[in-house]
Amino acid sequence: MLPKWLDWARRLQATAQTGLTYARDPYDIERYQAMRALAVEIAAAHTVETGARIEELFRGQDGYATPKIDVRGAVFRDGRILLVHERADGHWTLPGGWADVGDTPSRAVEREIIEESGFEARAVKVIAVHDRDAQGHPPGPFAIYKLFFLCELLGGAATTSTETAAADFFAEDALPPLSLGRVTPFQIARAFAHHRDPGLPTEFD
Repeated sequence: MLPKWLDWARRLQATAQTGLTYARDPYDIERYQAMRALAVEIAAAHTVETGARIEELFRGQDGYATPKIDVRGAVFRDGRILLVHERADGHWTLPGGWADVGDTPSRAVEREIIEESGFEARAVKVIAVHDRDAQGHPPGPFAIYKLFFLCELLGGAATTSTETAAADFFAEDALPPLSLGRVTPFQIARAFAHHRDPGLPTEFD
């Protein structure tokens, strides 16, 4: 469950970000800057990050505040699922990452798969659209929607990348330690379920 302090900090930051995007009155701008400073103060009081680092993170966001989009691809070979070994935390996840401007959702996940694993795949179905906060992931600074795709393996071979140290296929009952900030055991289980029965409806929330 999302800690209340993080919910408050996020909502204050989102309101401040949107307000600073549209405000023209200098007094309104000052009020939104004070609101952002309060969001930074709340976050800094509950984390090991410095206020300066949090302020830098929040100031890097502009425009109307909306959830970020993360895409993940479930690729199977001989009943095993493709996972990549993240350099950042030393654990494993479905290949994926932030959707880029200019990509369709399916193109984004296909690009992430080949960049992170070396395997070429084609998105064939949306497994789920999840609110990250509702799925048991560790808390993070921003709201995120996670799009999971069932993908068809087309070819390629395992490679490494700047973000990943390995790529391999794993059986459902022999998964390596997962990068829980990126994927949960439940989400992996649902990917296997949709692989076994592609007729299952898309899941959401």
